[in-house]
Amino acid sequence: MSRPAAFVRLVNVAWVLVRADALMPREIDPVLPPGARFAARTLRLLSGPRARQGRPGERLARSLERLGPAAIKLGQVVSTRADIFGRVFADDLGRLKDQLAPFPTEVARKVVAATLDVPVESLFATFGEPIAAASLAQAHPATMTDGRRVAVKVLRPGIDRKIERDIETLTLAARWIASAVPLARRLEPEALVATVARSLRLELDLRMEAAGASELAEIMAKDGYMTAPQVIWEGVGRRALTLDWAEGMALSDPASLEQPGLDRPALATNLMRAFLVQAMDHGVFHADLHEGNLFIAAPDKVMAVDFGIVGRLDAVARRHLAEILWGFLQRDYTRVAKAHFDAGYVPAHHSIDAFAQALRAVGEPNVGKPAYEVSMGRLLGQLFEITSLFDMHLRPELVLLQKTMVTVEGVARRIDPKHDRWDAAEPIVRRWITRELSPATRIRELTGDAIRALKALAKLADPQEPAIVAKPRAELAWLWFGLGAATAAAGFALYVFFG
Repeated sequence: MSRPAAFVRLVNVAWVLVRADALMPREIDPVLPPGARFAARTLRLLSGPRARQGRPGERLARSLERLGPAAIKLGQVVSTRADIFGRVFADDLGRLKDQLAPFPTEVARKVVAATLDVPVESLFATFGEPIAAASLAQAHPATMTDGRRVAVKVLRPGIDRKIERDIETLTLAARWIASAVPLARRLEPEALVATVARSLRLELDLRMEAAGASELAEIMAKDGYMTAPQVIWEGVGRRALTLDWAEGMALSDPASLEQPGLDRPALATNLMRAFLVQAMDHGVFHADLHEGNLFIAAPDKVMAVDFGIVGRLDAVARRHLAEILWGFLQRDYTRVAKAHFDAGYVPAHHSIDAFAQALRAVGEPNVGKPAYEVSMGRLLGQLFEITSLFDMHLRPELVLLQKTMVTVEGVARRIDPKHDRWDAAEPIVRRWITRELSPATRIRELTGDAIRALKALAKLADPQEPAIVAKPRAELAWLWFGLGAATAAAGFALYVFFG
């Protein structure tokens, strides 16, 4: 889509929201300053006949559904944060998770046959009507010819074109925001959109989702906090994905939390720990853990579906995440501040001590309190003010992690309003710190570095390498010996010092 077309699309987005009284809804007038209240009332003169039908969340949900997949994704994230936006508003947006209008089953069958290059009847004995429809795809119950009960996910026809249109529109909006709103520049709107665009494009190839589901199923099995259905590989293609049937009830169904024998505190804790284990221990995590993608069963079983968005963290990011979480858990704000500086999240010209002081101002009123006593809206506002004072910019590579953490916490609090994120996180973070920052691990890392250095030296010493032909062999030998001796001495010192 060209830039003029993207501009027209952006104007249409604003028009749809204004017509539905979903941009600055009348319900927020009492809390708006006079100037903003006047602007809102002026815009409301353009609202349509449906603007007074339903609550703000219902009007926004209808508007986002009309605007397309990217807007729906945004609504899904907002719907998980009842603590910020209010329970009624979040519930009204909840229908965007898996209750959108489906496309015909006959069309789905044709898509499956084309992408798998076999007749549907050759794989499936039955292929039912859709049971859930989301922004990009819908799910059908089916039975394999060998009797296994499965779910078949099928992409919506023409969704590729709609996604590209949305990405063009978001990119243009990000450029305008970055140029017109100086305060927003440190949020890196263009980089944020690029990250979202990449994840959306990956979701359009269900073979990638199958691979992510398979990988995460193996990871989840190691700790047992969460499970994933097995991939039926003969039913996987670019536009179709077949998985074992998910047991339990979808968390998006209000009745799911009324199941007999359900342990809601344990359920919320398992969800939080499952995410932390995936991110910290393995560097691979399910990055779309809203209620529509979670199934639960008594007493505390959690199964995840829809692996279209998989987040990844390298070893450095995982270490910084653990240091930050552990620092907050121990109320060691200097450690948290240092982790931010080491990671490059805060520019080096700022003071670590001043940043630690600012973190203390946010952390002390909240750390250790049960989640239901913490105002997330106020906390986020304080954090935003601090990041502004210290010139912190949004880290695009951490967008999925931050978004998933917000979503998981919101879902956990919905399951158990008294859920304490700190109690849930503590044993996982402690285990990581004990394992990864222990003397034995440091010695192992040092030994690994030494081995890599020795291999590099060996390559340089190869007579076939022209750059080293003139290098005296005796000098290389002494360098080799010195490096090995230094490694051994350092390892011994660590062993003696730490016991």
